[in-house]
Amino acid sequence: MNDQGFDRKLTTIFSADVTGYSRLMGQDEAATVRTLSAYRKVLGDLIRQHRGRVIDSPGDNLLCEFTSVVDAVQCAVSVQKEIQARNAQLPENRRMEFRIGVNLGDVIEEEGKIYGDGVNIAARLESLADPGGICISKTAFDQIETKLPFGYEYLGEQTVKNITRPVGAYKVLMQTRVTGAQGKTRPQRRAADRYKNIVAGALIVVLIIVGGLIWNFSFRQPKIEPASLEKMAFPLPEEPSIAVLPFVNMSGDQAQEYLSDGITENLISVLSALPNLFVIAGNSSFAYKGKPVKVQQVAEDLGVHYVLEGSVATSGDRIRVTAQLIDALKGYHIWSERYDWELKDLFSLQDELVQKVLTGIGLKLTLGEDALHVEMPRNIQVQIKLMQGIKYLRGFNTDDNNRARVIAEECIALEPDFGGNYVLYGAVHMMDYWLDYGKDPEKSIDTAIQFMEKALGMTDVAKGQVYPILGYLFAMKKDYGRAIEFGEKGISLVPNGANAYAWLAMSLTLAGRDQEAIPLFKKAMRLNPMPPAFYSLNFGHAYRKLGLLEEAIAMYKKTIALTPDNIFAHINLAACCAMTGKEEEARAAAKEALRINPKFSVGRFMKIALVADSDARDRFSQALRKAGLPE
Repeated sequence: MNDQGFDRKLTTIFSADVTGYSRLMGQDEAATVRTLSAYRKVLGDLIRQHRGRVIDSPGDNLLCEFTSVVDAVQCAVSVQKEIQARNAQLPENRRMEFRIGVNLGDVIEEEGKIYGDGVNIAARLESLADPGGICISKTAFDQIETKLPFGYEYLGEQTVKNITRPVGAYKVLMQTRVTGAQGKTRPQRRAADRYKNIVAGALIVVLIIVGGLIWNFSFRQPKIEPASLEKMAFPLPEEPSIAVLPFVNMSGDQAQEYLSDGITENLISVLSALPNLFVIAGNSSFAYKGKPVKVQQVAEDLGVHYVLEGSVATSGDRIRVTAQLIDALKGYHIWSERYDWELKDLFSLQDELVQKVLTGIGLKLTLGEDALHVEMPRNIQVQIKLMQGIKYLRGFNTDDNNRARVIAEECIALEPDFGGNYVLYGAVHMMDYWLDYGKDPEKSIDTAIQFMEKALGMTDVAKGQVYPILGYLFAMKKDYGRAIEFGEKGISLVPNGANAYAWLAMSLTLAGRDQEAIPLFKKAMRLNPMPPAFYSLNFGHAYRKLGLLEEAIAMYKKTIALTPDNIFAHINLAACCAMTGKEEEARAAAKEALRINPKFSVGRFMKIALVADSDARDRFSQALRKAGLPE
């Protein structure tokens, strides 16, 4: 390498980062900025007092340099103790904690900045530190072991990206002087040093363990306000329960919003495939997107024990994902991690996050056929386009559906062997059945089935999510046996999939097994307490067919509250109100239907109305006419 124009030197690198920064910003941006500014001043003063200098301070990060390792570690301990004291004066949910990494290494200096492996190792050590903690390299440890009155815990050899050899790491205990190991083999020490004070060392270890247990169970304060079982909107499930909040897009590029949403959706899909875990569906989780909500509120609203939150930022072909798992009932973070990966490794990152979640809540991973098969496309543009297409699909109108169609076609052209593209395309054709008002209903269903079956033949597709939709398509063709078979197979693959229960319930309703559909709709709504409109719309159909018209009216009104321009909710509300003698309400609902589609006609609509019984069809069409809808 040509070093002309650069200065090389051996120096001590100090790297600090705020834990849970995206969560704090999401809750209160102004307060977080004020706290960070105040704490930056504290860090800056302490760094200068310990003869260090600040090199860079992007976002919530701080990179510093010291000529002495002793000064750097003393400064790190002073920082953590000062921040801890200041946090005690703040509300628990507003406390800001830092992780600090310290390394002694060779760097390149240019125009006051420093670069190289020494800096990269310090940043990696920082990510290994606990919130409020310090992690140092072996090169730094060797310089201070006998010089500072702190204890250290050996964390073993750590693999660092782009660094050939593993890096030895130590946790600074900041209290009693003792050096221990965490299930790792420590480097060899001289025999005299190893045995000189063994008895005293053992006593100190015992005292630390006992003291730590007393602190942990008696005096440690939770970092967030615990959720209350009494205030939960739903009974807490017997199995471990979790909500995955939408990961925050930190890149500053609105186009990347679909990437952060896609990571969230995939994590929910993977976790939903695990039989011993209760997972809130994405629709309910995304109700909190962009809102400054507390973890306590989320847990109480959705009736869950754990909450996972995080953020995503991209730069070129790299992605940084931060994530933290929170025990909402006890009010503390179980773990907090930061990952710096290449974009092409997103699937591996997803796998690692799932493993961390399960370990954190005490579950062993028991994989089913479908568990971790929610792969990301190779082309990141396909992932972004797919999320855009899904958003348009949920618009439930012709213009948005056509936009989703164009996107599906573009995705297939970009990556023809990715199964998720065909799922989107099949869903677009299924929507055609409803939105084209019977122009060519058989072709729409057959085409949708064709693309769903094509997707099932690909290894990357989460089949547990596709089977129930395919089952419903067969129910639309009156092939009820195959419809129920596919729906039940989907639930066996994704036992916590809210949509799987909803689709099977819809198939049962078309098959005339409405009573069996009711508990499945309720199960879907428990897994998805803030469900999409098609849940309540089809739940209303089941009640209507059972003659429970008041319950059906309530469901149709709920659907309209969610999607005011949902013409099918207005049509069915008009019919039910007419059947129960609520003529004024029936006419009002009919008026809304005509506002949405002035060309609506009863005869045309009945071509696509999935009402098998001839008497029921007659009653339904007569009720529509009674409500004032034109023939």
